[in-house]
Parts: sequence; structure tokens; C-alpha cells
Amino acid sequence: MHFTLYSRSYCHLCQDMLDALMRLQPPGRTFTVDVIDIDAANDPQLLAQYDELVPVLFADLSQPELCHYFLDEARVREVLKRQASAFRVA
Repeated sequence: MHFTLYSRSYCHLCQDMLDALMRLQPPGRTFTVDVIDIDAANDPQLLAQYDELVPVLFADLSQPELCHYFLDEARVREVLKRQASAFRVA
């Protein structure tokens, strides 16, 4: 399982979301998180898209965001549950 978190280095909400996300990591089933600092990415389009929304969390960049500003624990748990089910089937 992989998440992408668009954030800023000085954003306490961004750190709070990352900390809350990491607490949801299932025992024995790790996931990864790419933390992308929209200011350091040197990408004007990225900055324009997420400037006022950070933190923004995605489980799949081809799908809509899971949440922004605050972690939507229920949505993240649902994604983790679906991933675990898919992993057992495969």
C-alpha cells in the first residue's frame, strides 16, 4: 500500500496528518508514504493546485483525494481494508 501526501515543511496540519496516518498502519502490514513538499517541488502547477488545500492525501493519484486539512480516518481505514482484501485474494 502506498500513499502520497502533498504538504509543506512548515505546516503543522501536514505533520499532524502524517502522524495520524502512520498510527493507522496495520501491524505486520507496512505502507509507504511519499511526502511531497509543494514549495520545494519547484512545480508551479503543483503549487497552484494544492496551495490552499495542504495537507492533501491520496491513496492512488489516478483517484480523487482521500482528504485534505485533516485525516479522514474512516476513508483511510476503508482503503486499507480493501487493499488487505485484494492482497488475500491475489
